[in-house]
Amino acid sequence: MPTETHNAPQLSIVIPAYNEAESLPILLAQIQAVLKTHAYHRAEVIFINDGSTDATASVLDALSQPQQTQLCLVHVIHFKRNQGKAEALMAGFTAATADTVITMDADLQDDPSEIPKLIATLNNENYDVVSGWKYPRKDPIEKRAFSFVFNRVTAFSTGVKLHDMNCGFKAYRAEVVKELHIYGDLHRYIPILAHQAGYKVGEVKVRHHPRRFGVSKYGFKRIPKGFFDLFTVLFLTKYLKRPLHVFGTIGAAVAFIGILIGLYLAVLWVVKGGVGFRPLLMLSVLMIILGIQFFSIGLLGELVIGLISRLERRITSKKTSEHTPAKSKGTPHT
Repeated sequence: MPTETHNAPQLSIVIPAYNEAESLPILLAQIQAVLKTHAYHRAEVIFINDGSTDATASVLDALSQPQQTQLCLVHVIHFKRNQGKAEALMAGFTAATADTVITMDADLQDDPSEIPKLIATLNNENYDVVSGWKYPRKDPIEKRAFSFVFNRVTAFSTGVKLHDMNCGFKAYRAEVVKELHIYGDLHRYIPILAHQAGYKVGEVKVRHHPRRFGVSKYGFKRIPKGFFDLFTVLFLTKYLKRPLHVFGTIGAAVAFIGILIGLYLAVLWVVKGGVGFRPLLMLSVLMIILGIQFFSIGLLGELVIGLISRLERRITSKKTSEHTPAKSKGTPHT
């Protein structure tokens, strides 16, 4: 780690890698060519080996040797087991020391020659986060089709209008990555989390290449996970401090349907009599009970949030009073 500010890197490039041994030497050479061409003299490349089972670990150790790193510092972080892209990014964000941070994938589909464009957009447009838009995208049609639907649904439900939410090629100001806390598969929603935290998010088209080595790590099994994570992000960004709004709405809707069914059965009982044997009666009672339970969960959530907020205010008030100098109790002049 550098000890003096003037020796700190100008640029940190964070690259998670999982079973990408063939791609890594080519990628580092491409990055170094960009650094040399655009005079980024002080830069660091942080590779995170996410528990790879191929030769990725040994390749990265070789690439981090001094004779391979003349144009930049190369740091390698090894995970003992695969922990996922979010954990890898968090490790890279923690290790990054520059004011500008670039993230990109290790599969050679992201083009390092686009790094200056990302940085220029970040600085010239006064953004805090610039997300890449892979255009034209060089992935199989089924992956592009799902991505199209996913991006439209995400933009509609969150209000963050990006064409390529899950693009791993991004530029950040350092304060953004130091504040972010991502886990699971929430890395695909970084622009939303940054926007909710008050940062300005932009987008720029970047060149995209077909995969040259290995296979994609993202299959159809991730589709339901993606939408579940979308619900998580919506709750974290919109309803974390007002849980009654979401649980109360669900509870009211379910209970209302149950009441409508009950009213229908009441009319039926008056007209024909004998509704006790109908399954709709049990459904009506069940839905009303579920509605009340949902409402109760939301109410309990509101009580917990209120209690936490009150405790936080007390702690803040106590700290403030401890740091406020006491007033003099001397006798006033007459």
